[in-house]
Amino acid sequence: MRSNGSQPEEANATTEQQPQPEQEATEQPLRTPTHAIVGAAKAEEILAEYGSNLKLLECNSQVSELLTIIRDKNTTRSDFKFYADRLIRLVIEESLNQLPYTDCDVETPTGAIYEGLKYRSGNCGVSIIRSGEAMEQGLRDCCRSIRIGKILVESDANTHEARVVYARFPDDIGSRQVLLMYPIMSTGNTVLQAVNVLREHGVPEKCIILSNLFCTPVAARTVVNAFPQLKILTSELHPVAPNHFGQKYFGTD
Repeated sequence: MRSNGSQPEEANATTEQQPQPEQEATEQPLRTPTHAIVGAAKAEEILAEYGSNLKLLECNSQVSELLTIIRDKNTTRSDFKFYADRLIRLVIEESLNQLPYTDCDVETPTGAIYEGLKYRSGNCGVSIIRSGEAMEQGLRDCCRSIRIGKILVESDANTHEARVVYARFPDDIGSRQVLLMYPIMSTGNTVLQAVNVLREHGVPEKCIILSNLFCTPVAARTVVNAFPQLKILTSELHPVAPNHFGQKYFGTD
């Protein structure tokens, strides 16, 4: 019905608002973490400075998140241990890739022959007490019934020089491939002493693989220069190591 035959009755009223098109949420680009910078963009520099025997865990968002949670001072101990175990498992599995394999053919249930691989016999783990013991279960989860030795290295209260006070290995360790487990390398001195003890027990330098979570550039240079044939597998190369790892993992902080 029109007024005066020309204007609509609600000429002065607010016209009905048309629905606005929903704005698409713009996804913010993820910040490139330090781990990614060191692990990917600097790969050539790492190879040139430390050699091919220093290997970094593949850089991805999952690994970066685990590193972040472990370093966060607000992370509870239960969460810390859970996510540390996840990172340990990744490092252990990648360390196992560095072990020697041999060809192996097996017959499948259908009678077909599958051409595969198997570990060469004679692998064992060695943990540096105490923080290295955090990595033992991760190795056992991957390698059933693997034998594990132990080394205790202490620093002199006056000179701060590292020295081995206890070592126990399988009798035939000199003929085995050794996964040396130590999560934190700040200076590399502890690892130097541990490797020296393994060498004294007949383990060739080239048969030792260091499984590590956090390593500083100083420690990497120290170990690589001392033992150029030693293989090092770490998740991160960073100037600041989370030295609280052992205390938080075992609940002694």
